[in-house]
Amino acid sequence: MEDLKRSLRMPLFGSTFSPKKTPPRKAASLSSLHTLDRSTREVELGTEYGPPCMNIGGQTWKFEDGQWITESGGTVSNKEMQRLKKRNAQLEEENNLLKLKIEILMDMHTETTVQYHLKEKELEELKLHRT
Repeated sequence: MEDLKRSLRMPLFGSTFSPKKTPPRKAASLSSLHTLDRSTREVELGTEYGPPCMNIGGQTWKFEDGQWITESGGTVSNKEMQRLKKRNAQLEEENNLLKLKIEILMDMHTETTVQYHLKEKELEELKLHRT
């Protein structure tokens, strides 16, 4: 029984942990493209790579000028796209008109304020001359 207790006893700081050294990994490429000769690689990959493309949910997307754009037009029809462009132009025109109206109102307000101050100053001068 004493031997069993001794064999089950685990020293806390008595032994040091020293794992076996792992062998260095082989630098093997997972791609087989490096084994192909130049002509086969050109046939497989082509000489012109072009921008990256992908197909997601039936839509073809192409990466151009730092943005992903759709080539297939997605679910928006040509007619819908024309309607949206026309609405966008209308809203831009309305926005420009409102900006102009604000500018005119600000000018009118400034002019009225200046006239008020001039009249107020004139009134003060009249009061001073009367006394």
